[in-house]
Amino acid sequence: MTDEEQDRPHEFSSGQGLDEDYEEFTLDPEALNADPSQVDPVDTRALTDLLDERNIAKEQVEVESLIDVGLSYMAINRFEEATETFGRAAQFAEDDSLDEQEAWVNKGVAHAELEEYDEAIGAYREALRIDDDSEHAASAETNLAYALHEFGETSQALEHAERAVEIDPRFAQAWYNRGFFLVERGLLEDAVNAFDNAIRLGMRNAEVLEEKARALDELGEEEEAEAAAERAEELRKEAEQEMVEEYEEREGH
Repeated sequence: MTDEEQDRPHEFSSGQGLDEDYEEFTLDPEALNADPSQVDPVDTRALTDLLDERNIAKEQVEVESLIDVGLSYMAINRFEEATETFGRAAQFAEDDSLDEQEAWVNKGVAHAELEEYDEAIGAYREALRIDDDSEHAASAETNLAYALHEFGETSQALEHAERAVEIDPRFAQAWYNRGFFLVERGLLEDAVNAFDNAIRLGMRNAEVLEEKARALDELGEEEEAEAAAERAEELRKEAEQEMVEEYEEREGH
């Protein structure tokens, strides 16, 4: 796997967001009907014990809040706990609902972050079984394309990347993935167009410009390729500087 491939983000949902008084990672006692003093919030068994269907009815669980718990685990790179949380969210969601689909998509992302691509593929396929044309379907398709590629099923990857942009033509990540797989197939002009669409839709980062530069270079467009590569390097330096400044601000320097 190249460094560029490793840097490519997975696309997961934004959730509903946690309350403004959120400080550390906690389980909401009202949403989950549990005493947080009795639960280690980073214990992978906690949610399983708390949300056992024998003890808690589906209507007692706020699935949206549970999805937010999973997203919070993702934010602190606790991906194993996230897979468990999203799995529980899918279990307690109404059958074949958008909430269940969202949970499956996010579960797939958490597995992909762990490089458990077989499990990720299964989660995305389950999400698409629920609805292959919903607001979460494009994310499921583009993430499925990436997982298939990483799992070695490259022949199917482009098909799902194409499907993602058909579902949502304004989905920048989907255009980026489509461009990436088009380069792999040697369809370079189409790939450049896909990267340009991703950039127009707001995906202005080093990764997309580096991939565009690669495609342009293989097309023999050396000047344009060099310009894109230079801009990518500028963006990388800007991002690094922002990280340094944020760290210094947190440390009070």
